[in-house]
Amino acid sequence: MRDGFRLLVFDWDGTVMDSLASIVACTQAAFADLGLEARSDDSIRRAIGMGLRDSMELFFPGRGHQVYEPLVERYRHHWLASYKDLSTPFPGAAAAVARLHGAGYLLGVATAKSRRGLDRELATTGLGRYFHASRTVDEAPPKPDPRMLRDLMAELAARPAETLMIGDTTYDLEMARHAGTAAVGVCCGSHAREELAGCSPLACLADVAAVADWLAARRAAASAQGS
Repeated sequence: MRDGFRLLVFDWDGTVMDSLASIVACTQAAFADLGLEARSDDSIRRAIGMGLRDSMELFFPGRGHQVYEPLVERYRHHWLASYKDLSTPFPGAAAAVARLHGAGYLLGVATAKSRRGLDRELATTGLGRYFHASRTVDEAPPKPDPRMLRDLMAELAARPAETLMIGDTTYDLEMARHAGTAAVGVCCGSHAREELAGCSPLACLADVAAVADWLAARRAAASAQGS
């Protein structure tokens, strides 16, 4: 690619999928089941992307597995019973992913979702056909640990300099920094533009649709310089 990137790795919830409201409501339902003290919707939203167990430990530090394991179980129960079909791709996200696939990029997903949950949504959205590889929190430590990103680069034979991470949280951008890759923040999800900018991404853009246009502009600029 003339813009220098071969592999584009996307976070899922809050980046490709408009799922944050469902995740917040599902988390609140799990808290209520166990009679635990409430947490604000904003604090739950900000923790999305950490990994389910890690976020439960953040909300209730020092409670131990006797609290965390039932919380995770109740979250999964409510998600499958009430919330799993409520999420949809952000407007323009599916078209942007198809466009980037058609432009010849390798596409990956690095997500705090479970493998079962990601595979279900890749199938129901029809987006699975566009992605060449994926990693979930079932297969690697949660973000910002770089393992997911490094595994994807190894599987798809892409060097860090050829890889771009795209996500809506500082966890995504910090993972990219730890893995030695570039990153772009999208401002449609959990963390504000100011927070994302603090991680020094190449750009902070409105959404995934804007990422496709931004990459096209980089290719055009690189071609003009090379002509």
